[in-house]
Formats: sequence, structure tokens, C-alpha cells
Amino acid sequence: MSDPRAFQEMSLPLFDSDEAAPEALPPGRLPSYIRDHRKRLRDRFLEGGAAALPDYEMLELVLFRANARRDMKPLAHRLLEAFGDFNGVVSAPADRLAEIPEVGEAVICELKIIEAAAQRLARARVLKRQVVSSWEALLDYCHTTMAHRETEQFRVLFLDRRNVLIADEAQGQGTVDHVPVYPREVVKRALHHNASALILVHNHPSGDPTPSDSDIEMTRQIEAAATALGIVLHDHIIIGRSRELSFRAEGYL
Repeated sequence: MSDPRAFQEMSLPLFDSDEAAPEALPPGRLPSYIRDHRKRLRDRFLEGGAAALPDYEMLELVLFRANARRDMKPLAHRLLEAFGDFNGVVSAPADRLAEIPEVGEAVICELKIIEAAAQRLARARVLKRQVVSSWEALLDYCHTTMAHRETEQFRVLFLDRRNVLIADEAQGQGTVDHVPVYPREVVKRALHHNASALILVHNHPSGDPTPSDSDIEMTRQIEAAATALGIVLHDHIIIGRSRELSFRAEGYL
């Protein structure tokens, strides 16, 4: 009878003696393909600015800071599928962003930093300046702040006697198609700022800036309340997704 110990299968090594096993990356070091890709994106951005990158690559640049060791391209595409474009992603509410798989606090924070920086830069171009000489900058600010919101917001721009913008306040937050506005509160804030004139601004999340009957009626009520106190209502601007409507230009005021 043969001895069962006479023959035994020997386990074969995974690598030949002259082959090296793959080395684990040191902690904190990126895989080379991710590192090289990020460098290429940064170089293209520095050479050509935002125009050199499509939206998903601009998003990647932002998301790099949120996760140092992952390929962020799939997440960038998921965000764009959910919110449409770069502006839509950056301005999306935090709770909506959190619904996207693999979006955590770090990603939301980076996106909200970009949004806040854009709004602050746009606001700096119009605050303490005459609105007549900076009208395009004023519209840019309104679009930056409101065009991609998913709910209506009502803002009041307060001007002094030289039509210099002295304050800008959000007076109300609403739903997708309505925002409550109280003429008495608008006038009260105008007196607080010692304002001589007002510009009303609100957005239509639908993207269509055509005024509703309630928009027109609310504007007339605010104009009457302001006029009674010697305050001029210069305009009411409705911000759509890609264009705006001026009550003054359209003959509503």
C-alpha cells in the first residue's frame, strides 16, 4: 500500500523569483493615472481658463479637493445628470446634493464654497456703485444669485439719492411658483436703510420670466406704499434661467 505522504502537491508561488510583487502605494500617495490626469486638467485650466474645460472637467477640479484618492469623473457626471450644468450643480441645495450617491459633507462644502465665492465677487461689482453705470453687472449679480434656484426668492435692492446701491436683502423664500411678499415690510426696510429708491428682483424657477398676475399686483402695491413715503420704485426684474424681464422696459411700471 502506498504511503499517502510519499507524494504531495507543492503550492506554486504567485510570482517567479525574478518577478516583483506589486507594491502598495504609500499612505496619501495618488495612483499615477489619477495624479497625471489631475495635473493635465490643472495645466489646461491655467493655460486656457474655464473656456478650456467642459463642465464635467471643471467639476472634477472642484471635487479633487473633496477626495484626494479617488477618480472624481464618475461623480462629476452623476452631478451633471442630476442638475443640468456646472451652475446648476454649484447652486443646488445641500439636501438635494446629499441625495446623490457618494456625495458627502466634503463634496457639498467644496461646491458651496464655489457658489459663495461667485456670489461675493458678483456682489462686489455692484455694491456702492451707481446702478445706471453698472446695470449689466447688476443683472449678472442677480443671475448669479438667483437664476438656478429651485424655489422663488424675492430680493430688494436699496438705492440712495444718487442711485448708488447701498444694501441688498432677501425679503422672502417661497415655493417653486410663489413667494410671500409684504409691501409694508419692504417699505419698512427702505426707511431703515434711508433709501430713496428701490429695485425689486425675484426669480422664476421655471426659467420663464413672464410676470404672473400676482407679480403685477404685488408690484403695484409696493409702488403705492413706496410712493406714499416719497420712495421711488425704479424697476422690478424677474430672473429666468437664461434671460430676465424688466417691468420698466415692458411697460408694467
